Amino acid sequence: MKNAFIYWDNSNIYHEAQRLAEEQDGTPGARYLVRIHLENLLRLAHADRPVKRAVAAGSIPPEMRQLWNRMENHGIEVKLFDRGGRGQGEQEVPDRWLQLCMLEDGMDHNGDPGVVVLLTGDGAGYAQGEGFHRTLERMQRRNWSVEVLSWRHSCNRGMREWAESHGVFIPLDDYYDAITFREPSRAGYEFAPRRDQGTLDLSRRPIAQQTL
Repeated sequence: MKNAFIYWDNSNIYHEAQRLAEEQDGTPGARYLVRIHLENLLRLAHADRPVKRAVAAGSIPPEMRQLWNRMENHGIEVKLFDRGGRGQGEQEVPDRWLQLCMLEDGMDHNGDPGVVVLLTGDGAGYAQGEGFHRTLERMQRRNWSVEVLSWRHSCNRGMREWAESHGVFIPLDDYYDAITFREPSRAGYEFAPRRDQGTLDLSRRPIAQQTL
């Protein structure tokens, strides 16, 4: 069984879940209460395979500190960025840091490639030879297997179609009830009723085949 290398763009996954929440839950205001269930999404990503490395990029709002701590407790390497800060170099943005991690792993494990599990729908920069899509292509040419996990509505079409023909595309929508939950509303701000996460069923979760 190949090792899984997980690369998690938290802002993309979380904010697009917010966009989908009201439609999926049928409840106005659900976007303000929807949360990602870390353990279930992480398990959906590795699908009970050994995890060689897991990294996540996000931003530093204090209210997210609990999430970052929980990620780190699950062995995920977390890198936080101040998206509103001034004077940041281009290489410091979360997407580029994740891509750098991918390229480093591609080089360090060139003799024993694993499976890239990418959690994002961001395919920007492809025409300029940049971005997640280009990085996936580089790794796939070096015999890495590829899996992209993203919300259908937000995944770059070119990256999704490439993943479908060269690896696996997993729409997170199919697991929405298991990988999200709703927090209870604060008293006086009744946006939507609480909802616990459902049971994660991996029986139909596709697995990228070994390319060697």
